[in-house]
Amino acid sequence: MIITSEEDLASLTIQEALTELRIPFHQVKEAPIYANVEIQDNIFIFASKHSSAAGVPSLSVHFPGNWNTANLGGKQKTLCKAAPLEMKEAFLELHKSSPEGLQVTLEVTHHGPVCNTPCFFIEIGSSLEQWKDKALGKIIAKTLKEILNKKPKQYEIALGIGGPHYCNNFNRIELQSNIAFSHICPKHNLEFLDKEMLLQAIEQSNPQPTFAILDWKGLGEHKRRITSLLNEIKFPYKRTDHITRESNLNV
Repeated sequence: MIITSEEDLASLTIQEALTELRIPFHQVKEAPIYANVEIQDNIFIFASKHSSAAGVPSLSVHFPGNWNTANLGGKQKTLCKAAPLEMKEAFLELHKSSPEGLQVTLEVTHHGPVCNTPCFFIEIGSSLEQWKDKALGKIIAKTLKEILNKKPKQYEIALGIGGPHYCNNFNRIELQSNIAFSHICPKHNLEFLDKEMLLQAIEQSNPQPTFAILDWKGLGEHKRRITSLLNEIKFPYKRTDHITRESNLNV
């Protein structure tokens, strides 16, 4: 089920396009990051705006959850249930249908709401001009129609660790390989990635990841601690600098 919001301009722009295409949705009053969705479904896709100081026109996807404090909805140290197969299909579809010059990107796991149904956010960024752009709303609506009308392919599921908010290295892998990312913990939250949060990140995904991909340079000073933590729970991992284009993890 697609979730839209009365409090979110981009969400309303997407909702208008959904209505034109006769695609069902469920509207909530509050902002998506604070949404309390009481309906039952197999998946929730939150249609929302993305804000950025840089104001780069973009379409993005990510999972909700908080690695530490809950400053923008959700609960502290609580990750939502990720839907990596469906999110990858949306990411690929956005790449196919977006005009040249529009950034299509993964974002790391961040903000609320709390949701134990498999879910992800799909967003228009990054300023008022884009939020009210009907063409961008239509791209997202058509993307959602495409992915909800077919069974997603089966991919290898990976947990992403390290790197910046917009996941430059993980974008390449998501686009060019048979790998679908589940939760992604960025460099600026690695200090909060302890054993309990790591196990939660693995558990809170449908399907669950079977290995981690480390943005090696993007681990900074946390390289030894993170690899030791993964070794402790016997969770395999690969480094981004060992994964070549279309390698499908053949290094």
